[in-house]
Amino acid sequence: MTKEFIRAERVEGGAQGTEFASLAPGGYYIALRIGFAFPLAEHNALPTAWIDRYTQQSYMVFDPVMQWVYRNAGAARWSEIAVTDPRGVLADAAQHGLRFGVAISLDDPGPKGQRSFGSFARGDREFDDAEIAALAQKLEWLHVAMAPPTNLTQAELEALSLVKQGYLVKEIANMLGVSEGAVKQRLKNAKTKLGAKTGSQAVSAATGYGLI
Repeated sequence: MTKEFIRAERVEGGAQGTEFASLAPGGYYIALRIGFAFPLAEHNALPTAWIDRYTQQSYMVFDPVMQWVYRNAGAARWSEIAVTDPRGVLADAAQHGLRFGVAISLDDPGPKGQRSFGSFARGDREFDDAEIAALAQKLEWLHVAMAPPTNLTQAELEALSLVKQGYLVKEIANMLGVSEGAVKQRLKNAKTKLGAKTGSQAVSAATGYGLI
């Protein structure tokens, strides 16, 4: 489980992973806060044999579930997804015990909104409406819990952006016409607001959130 997923879980006492597993006994995959290309956090609790098969066959680009979550918001059972499956990804998944599933996708409003999604599976029956609602609620909680901070100032973001570009504190101070102490304070404030321990972690977090 990723550190980011653990951090999000701990806000509510660490029960989310167990609850997802009980609702989706076949396994699940969750991607949180997808930025330019990659999620800020992800957790793959699908069977190892299926993960290996999925990777070896390069199924992601053909997977109708993945196509649906990137194009839609809401929830849909795998059997309801009207996307062609020329490679037979879902049929192969069924051979690995993932016979029934539900896809849930969330996104923020606006052009810069981030998307989170989950694909949940079981082998015995379709997910019922109550189970889908419960999964959607838990996924939304994680999506909201990992929302980017909104209290960083423009000056703090500017300092982080320049650090990302490889400039040193002295160079940043000269560029901005401020003291080195002022730059250090801006970076310190940014680290605190982003929950980062180092400047590089702050830059990484801000980049992952799409802030810089």
